[in-house]
Amino acid sequence: MNKVKEHFHGSDLEKVEKVFGIKKEDITSFGANVNPLGISPMLRADLSAHIDAITSYPDREYTDLRNAISIYTNAPLSSIMVGNGSTELIGLFIQIQNPKKALILSPTYSEYEREISLSGGSCLYHYLKEENQFHIDIDALLADITAEIDLLIICNPNNPTSTIIPRQEMEQIVKHCQKTDTFVLIDETYIEFSPDMEAVTSIPLTKHYPNMVILRGISKFFAAPGLRLGYSICSNEALYDRMKEIKNPWTINSLAGVAGEIMFSDHDYIHHSKAFTHTERAYCQEQLDAMDHVRYYDSYGNFILVKILKEGLTSSDLFVHCIKKGLMIRDCSDFAGLDETFVRFCFMSHEKNVALMDAFREVLS
Repeated sequence: MNKVKEHFHGSDLEKVEKVFGIKKEDITSFGANVNPLGISPMLRADLSAHIDAITSYPDREYTDLRNAISIYTNAPLSSIMVGNGSTELIGLFIQIQNPKKALILSPTYSEYEREISLSGGSCLYHYLKEENQFHIDIDALLADITAEIDLLIICNPNNPTSTIIPRQEMEQIVKHCQKTDTFVLIDETYIEFSPDMEAVTSIPLTKHYPNMVILRGISKFFAAPGLRLGYSICSNEALYDRMKEIKNPWTINSLAGVAGEIMFSDHDYIHHSKAFTHTERAYCQEQLDAMDHVRYYDSYGNFILVKILKEGLTSSDLFVHCIKKGLMIRDCSDFAGLDETFVRFCFMSHEKNVALMDAFREVLS
């Protein structure tokens, strides 16, 4: 098969268009991990009625938006901060904490390492192991968290493995980190896709542990990456006040603030998105089970990590095979801790999921 050395992220449609000569409009991105149902119908119907919001400066405190998040998450209003995507809040938090040594649960999203490097810190990695199906070995992780570690970063559910750390085990980690004076950053970007979100989310722990912060956004589950809206939850008053002190005002525009209020209250959309994810996850797993040369791992997000077992077939080969059909998966060989036998794909419309499974079957059965 043809080889492709470049790695393409889910949003790299223009780049793929240039390399493969396929119009970006004809590409279905299974690599972006965005809810295929699109934005909330309530948001689509109501947002235009609030267009005059752009004629005024936003409320500096974003009180209505934070109230909507408080109701949605059952977190105290006083613990919620909003930002221009979770990326702004990651950068702000790391700027304040200024960790000299951070431990990152890997393989995972690379933005954490970038922000820590920009602040002058260094990163160590605790790798989830394939022989454990990429599930956490709590004892092994705790052994790596010493007094030298200023910051522990966990993506939960994790990208790209789609595995989770249940809240009961997360509490063990946070308790241990109190003893080592280690702060814990938990990225819950994909939490709403989890089959049992209430057993996974660490928000209830924030009321008891001041050495942790949770980050979330609306890009994936709410399918609104262009709005650039994220939020953090933290009960540490000193940290919250410091973040508020140095954070630039009005980093969220008025319309994005209103949009957040609307989408967090669209309960029908939230329920439908969860049910859709559950159905399509089950379908894709059933199809993969019937293929001879593939293994997949437990999925608690809206995506599945797959290992190619066919000798001579690489993640790059499978990427090329699929992209020629307009189906763009994620070659995971550039994730530290993974190799050229791993790919990841998220759930799109059922019709597109059928097409992708057919493409997989052509080379993996």
